Amino acid sequence: MLLYIGHTIMIILHKMLIFDKQLTKITGKPTTLCETIGKADIWLIRMYWDYEYPRPLLPNFKFVGGLHCKPAKPLPKDMEDFVQSSGDDGIVVFSMGSMVKNLTKERANTIASALGQIPQKVLWRYTGEKPEALASNTRLYDWIPQNDLLGHPKTKAFITHGGINGIYEAIYHGVPMVGLPLFADQPDNINHMKTKGAAVMLDFNKIETNNLKQAVNDVINNPSYKESMMRLSRIHHDQPVKPLDQAVFWIEFVMRNKGAKHLRVEAHNLTWYQYHCLDVAAFLLSVIALVVFIFVKTCSWLFRKCFRKTPAKSKKE
Repeated sequence: MLLYIGHTIMIILHKMLIFDKQLTKITGKPTTLCETIGKADIWLIRMYWDYEYPRPLLPNFKFVGGLHCKPAKPLPKDMEDFVQSSGDDGIVVFSMGSMVKNLTKERANTIASALGQIPQKVLWRYTGEKPEALASNTRLYDWIPQNDLLGHPKTKAFITHGGINGIYEAIYHGVPMVGLPLFADQPDNINHMKTKGAAVMLDFNKIETNNLKQAVNDVINNPSYKESMMRLSRIHHDQPVKPLDQAVFWIEFVMRNKGAKHLRVEAHNLTWYQYHCLDVAAFLLSVIALVVFIFVKTCSWLFRKCFRKTPAKSKKE
């Protein structure tokens, strides 16, 4: 909860100090990011119910998760030769995404040592200094055709930082994962896959040779991970329209109809106090306060009438 509150405050401040100023400069009038994105007719969400949890959504939210995924293409010859050399053990694909170029020497050696102890061949996208503990079964690449590797029949597992693109490529091809999330949405992405039984999640800052080796072996040798991922893959492919075609349709729909205002909620046109129902709350609290006030005053008056002391009789009486 503290992390959520702190992150929310950080986003609000970043929006006000960076985006709102930039938008105001571009438009030449006071403009906010919320006001700008609130005008969107259609939202193309890069998720689907294979990954996401069931929840109510607005009618202009359209799921197009995995729109970039496609069938695997043949690998370059030298890469294909290395993959085929794995025999029945197969291969493990390892990538920490495009933003992480290298790792600390200690962390890289820990990972390399763990990968060297598994029977599979490993293709590791890594541009840093070659780890001293790198084993003969592991090959480093500045770049890998990730989608094509995940779609290769010899691929047994995917070690990933948890970016949504990689996750959907793994779902598309049915490859179970070992997650090493670093920041932003990555921990949440891997948690989604973990709760669905298709991934093992490790703390990147605390990984050791043994637990990384154990995680990879579990994902490969425990059939439940593969079965869970194949179930998600079947759900992903069992759609009436492919995600990319759906994205194209809704973009053209907006163009044909000059917008999609009939799908846009009126909440965008409410003031902040109307949106949070503060005017309604103020009215209800006022009514309750009035009722309580009248009740207290009435009880007080009845109490005085019923229990007040009788005046002392006069001497004469």
